[in-house]
Order: sequence, then C-alpha cells, then structure tokens
Amino acid sequence: MDMLELEKNLEETVYRRMLTAGVELSDDVHDALKMAFEREESANSGSIVLENILKNLAIAKEKRLPMCQDTGMVLGFVDIGEELTVSLGVIKGAIERGIERAYEDGSFRKSVVAEPVFDRDNTKTNLPAVIYFESVPGDTISVHLLMKGFGSENCSGLEMLNPTKGPSGVEDAVVSIMGKAGGKPCPPVVVGVGIGGTSDRAAILSKRALTRKVGTYHQDPRYAGLERSIFDRIQGLGVGAGGLGGIITTLGVMIESEATHIAGMPVAVSINCWADRKAEMVFDKKGALQ
Repeated sequence: MDMLELEKNLEETVYRRMLTAGVELSDDVHDALKMAFEREESANSGSIVLENILKNLAIAKEKRLPMCQDTGMVLGFVDIGEELTVSLGVIKGAIERGIERAYEDGSFRKSVVAEPVFDRDNTKTNLPAVIYFESVPGDTISVHLLMKGFGSENCSGLEMLNPTKGPSGVEDAVVSIMGKAGGKPCPPVVVGVGIGGTSDRAAILSKRALTRKVGTYHQDPRYAGLERSIFDRIQGLGVGAGGLGGIITTLGVMIESEATHIAGMPVAVSINCWADRKAEMVFDKKGALQ
C-alpha cells in the first residue's frame, strides 16, 4: 500500500466527512426521524419534539451550523485487510488531523479533557479520539467514525448475565437499562447492543453496532428477531421524543455478538441520541478512496 497516498486521502476524507456529519444526518437516520414524526400522534408532546428536531436539522444543514451543542467525542473503528502492510500510527495520525481540522473549521465545540479526574483541562482540539483497529480479510481499509455525544453516553449500561437467562434475559437487561435512562439520552434514540466476549469487549461491540445503518438487521435471523423484539419493548416504555411521552422512543436497535465464556453472557448497551452522527469511508490497496 502507498502509505503517503493513504495518509493524504484519509486525512482529507475524514476532514470533509466530519464537517458534514456535524451539520447533516445520514439519510437512514433522517428518514427514520421523518417516519417517526409521521407515525407519532399529532399535537402530542412527542410529535412537537420531533417536528422541532426536523426543523433544527433543516436550519443546521442550510446554515452549516452544528445540529447540537454537544459535538461529541469521536469514536472510530478501523478495519484493515489482512493482505495489507500498513502503519497504525500513520492511520491514527491522519484520522486525528482530519478531526482536529474539522472541529476548528466547523466551529464545533471542543469537548475533550486531557485528564479525567483532577485538572480536566480541555485539549482544545477535541483530541484524542477513541480508535479501535481490527484485522479483517481482504485488501481494503474501512473507517467508521461516530461523533459520540455524552448525554447519551452517560446512559450506557452493562449486565453480566447468567448464561441460562437466554434471549428473554437479554431483552430484560436492555429494556431495564433503557427504562432507567428514560428521557436523559435525548430520544428518540438509536440503541447498540453488544453480547459476548468479556465485559469490556461487549461494550466495544455495542459501540460497533451503532455504526450500522438504522433500519438494518443482523444477518442471523435469530438475532434479527431479538432486535425486533427489543425494539418493540423499548417503544412500549412510552418515554417518547424528548422524554415527554409518545409511541416513538427508539429509531432502531442493532446487536453485535461474538464468542464468550461458558460461565457468562455479557450484555452491554450503548445509546446514540437522535443526533446519530456518523461517517464511513473505504480505501483500496493503493490508498485511494473507493
């Protein structure tokens, strides 16, 4: 792979995609919000919230202004084809330079502090990003980025279930976490669920699930059925848009799963608010954007 070509293209693409993600939702999320507004009963509080969310999005797109004051901490997943020889440091550096430029030029709030407990000094760059690298089959590099707001992030949850709990136990755990969250994560929300691995790996899987398009389902029909069932039960909570009541509390539920130990079943939940800001890009073996 031509690392110089990849570095240049990656930085510039991240810069442009982050500038756009802060002011425009992807079609899958925007369409889900419009459908939610159409489905919600007119003149109730949830309908009014959804109407104003859509107005806000129109203004943000037209004026090129952030759709939310919390422009998030950037979370990234980088899948690197096993046939490639690349420098992770170069990739990380290019991604972070693109993020820094976008947050500066887009007038996005810089929300990252360098140390979490004592000084909490703002880095003034919105860096570092949280980036996970994974080796996958093939000869391409794919990058998924999320602008992760913390109103929703603070509502994340983890349950270490007894493996005998089965699918109903998973449902109960996710619905319990969402019930406790209530209106705090700015619903209607997108829900990512990670099942398996260890506690930390389940949490990563739940974040990974949030990179999927809203309205898509797990390729395993059993997990797809679990997604639909959890979706219906979260809607049944009646939290509604803005936490003010209504029939639409979530726009989508996505599950990612992997192997785990015989003695456990970790279940993690990550939530994105209605401002489900994300970007994806793929580069070929020459470092060119596909």
